[in-house]
Amino acid sequence: MKRPSVKLPGLGRRKVDDQAQQRLLEDAQLESAAVGKGRPTPKRRDAQGRRSGPPPPPPTTRKEAYKRMRETQSSGPKDTRAAASAGVESALPRRDQGPARKLVRNIVDSRRNIGSVFLLIAALVLVGYFIPDQRVRSYTVLLWMAFFVAIIVDSFFLGRRIKKMVAERLPDAPESNRALIWYGVTRATMVRRWRFPKPAVSVGDDI
Repeated sequence: MKRPSVKLPGLGRRKVDDQAQQRLLEDAQLESAAVGKGRPTPKRRDAQGRRSGPPPPPPTTRKEAYKRMRETQSSGPKDTRAAASAGVESALPRRDQGPARKLVRNIVDSRRNIGSVFLLIAALVLVGYFIPDQRVRSYTVLLWMAFFVAIIVDSFFLGRRIKKMVAERLPDAPESNRALIWYGVTRATMVRRWRFPKPAVSVGDDI
């Protein structure tokens, strides 16, 4: 004789609540990741298809759910900065986007620029001003003036190269030559390791 099945009160409802809580948490995580990375929110089935391993257990408390959301939100900007530093087009700021700007960056990064030692020369000049010797100060002023003349000459040749290569490879570029040259000159005055995005070519590479 079969015994009638007995359902414990509240057991099925607790399971449904856990599933609903898990779905709400996943939606919040997907939305926060999409806002941090600038991409549309993927569907739940797409996100679950990309997820490696079994799904994490649902949070047991509101504090744990809030902690998971904060971790997801904080990881988004870090990934975006890393992608922009690596030169990923979709993650770059507007001023660095476009094939013309990428070509200019490669032109600058493939050559040795006098402006990249600007901080070193500025430090030497600053030290020279504090030395109580008129001859040293005179040499410091001459060094400062000669350095600026060298930057002007180097920027002139850099601008000519940028203008020529953009005209050859990107004749339909929407940006003006003046804007692209200024973009290249300002990048050339930065220390190589501090440039953003990071250089994608080495000094001496053919562009």
